[in-house]
Amino acid sequence: MTEDTSVKTLEKVVVRFSGDSGDGMQLVGNIFTNVSAGIGNQVSTFPDYPAEIRAPQGSLGGVSGFQVSVGTNVHTPGDACDVLVAMNPAALKQNCRYVKDGGVIIVDIDSFKEADLRKALFATDDPFTELGIRAQVLEVPVTALTKEALADSGLDNKSVLKCRNIFCLGLVCWLFDRPLESALHFLRKKFAKKPAIYEANAKVINAGYNYGHNIHASVSTYRIESEPARPGVYTDINGNTATAWGLIMASEKSGRPLFLGSYPITPATDILHELAKRKDVGVKAVQMEDEIAGVCSAIGASFAGNLAVTSTSGPGLALKSEGIGLAVIAELPLVVIDVQRGGPSTGLPTKTEQTDLMQALYGRNGESPVAVVAPATPTDCFTMAFEASRIAIEHMTPVILLTDAFIGNGSSAWRIPDSDEYPEIRPPYITPEHAAEISWRPYTRREDNKVRYWAIPGTPGLTHRLGGLEKDFTTGAISTDPVNHEKMVYTRREKIARIADDIPGLEIIGSGDADTLLLGWGGTYGHLRTAAHELCCEGVKVDFTHFRYINPLPANTAEVLRRYKRVIVAELNTGQFADYLQAQFPDVDIRRINKVQGQPFMVREVVDGVKAIINK
Repeated sequence: MTEDTSVKTLEKVVVRFSGDSGDGMQLVGNIFTNVSAGIGNQVSTFPDYPAEIRAPQGSLGGVSGFQVSVGTNVHTPGDACDVLVAMNPAALKQNCRYVKDGGVIIVDIDSFKEADLRKALFATDDPFTELGIRAQVLEVPVTALTKEALADSGLDNKSVLKCRNIFCLGLVCWLFDRPLESALHFLRKKFAKKPAIYEANAKVINAGYNYGHNIHASVSTYRIESEPARPGVYTDINGNTATAWGLIMASEKSGRPLFLGSYPITPATDILHELAKRKDVGVKAVQMEDEIAGVCSAIGASFAGNLAVTSTSGPGLALKSEGIGLAVIAELPLVVIDVQRGGPSTGLPTKTEQTDLMQALYGRNGESPVAVVAPATPTDCFTMAFEASRIAIEHMTPVILLTDAFIGNGSSAWRIPDSDEYPEIRPPYITPEHAAEISWRPYTRREDNKVRYWAIPGTPGLTHRLGGLEKDFTTGAISTDPVNHEKMVYTRREKIARIADDIPGLEIIGSGDADTLLLGWGGTYGHLRTAAHELCCEGVKVDFTHFRYINPLPANTAEVLRRYKRVIVAELNTGQFADYLQAQFPDVDIRRINKVQGQPFMVREVVDGVKAIINK
């Protein structure tokens, strides 16, 4: 490295890998993330999949991206990147707008032939000038160097070309001074059954690292700050995997076996995949023939005494609505996971939105209240999956867990918790002795929280039936009496409302004396918290709070909202949560920042939006 090469020391940096959907961008992004997390950096990722399945190679529609921010105080994958890896002209064209002025762009110049430029719809033979790029461009003959490194490997040309992404990974590891041994560990694990492929990739990653070192590339290299982490075992985990693991923890803490009845749907399928691997801890995961069968099998498993779960995305939640209504009137515990994506209909299957909130709250026939919760980050998916399970079992109700594609596919560094960090889950069982004492019937309920007792089938003396017709409040027999029906409607509604006594209150981040409160819910947490911090640094006094419990709302919600002159709700829809809050608190001045583009917020969008509202 020559002396004129600048070394930038930063609190956090952002790297974006981009190429064709078959170029392995998700793989190298994940490896770089794991390596960074392993040396003590905080991480936040944004896998950006193309909506098209195998679009033509080199086309704009087929570009796949993976963005990761690493360092300290990392809450988002970043608005703009310090380094962009572009494997072809299409990747450059689609992603150059995300590069910071003065950042670094690494391109495989072997893929910038005239035919490649035409596929990407460039009008000239100079894409860098045409795009007006103001960054340090490192033109690397990645394809040629990969072939040279593997000239004696015995691999065919197709297999050799699949290693180009690993060459770029080696070069990026050099830029950021990442240890290659950690990356090699992940490659060794991935290709454990294919030693020849591992050896090829090991050779190529070293070639990429040595290329950066040997050419003394006159581009910026980076030193990333880190801070001491809480002692423990850490791993990089995405939201869908964390959700699956949270359900397993809930099964252990409740003593009820875990059952998943599911049908594959993007972006929720990985939950089914993960739980299908966990027979070793007693998980039963069943791929059903459709969404309706998925929820109905889970309802049957719940009646039989299981912690019952069904997973889906927005279109599947619509199909499950009648089944969820059955679980409401039967008052059975059920966890329904909705990994939200762009809609309506099949919409944008690989993109993120928060547009299923009203469907989760109201999307069933009749008065059909359910609890609704939403994790804030990929790692919080573990906690909120546990919480959804706890609420479902302890309050005998369906609970809808609203994650989204951003946090479901995105990942963060996570400290694996000890078992004693999570409480025991206490099912409201009825025993034969207690049943005789209180003259139990199927809908006999506790007075303090209106929760009916759970009679596990097969328990002597507790034979009973449940169904979808209205039940008599006292006997549990079918009833069409109008007054009884109204009483049951209000009882089921009150049962959900009383969950507010069993969840934490809202917490405020900020000085507490601001006139403006910025708030959001679910997976927007990192962007909104970062925006609030930046506003305060700019002298704009803003407090911040975030909702993970949607129905019921935390008990102190009204008191918190009424402290502020204005409340700004930022969400990835046209204002569904803002409408929900405004309906319940009409005296609160609620303003809105909305985005519905299938993409997460940029922090700068939120900052500018808050300033515009305050100044207006």
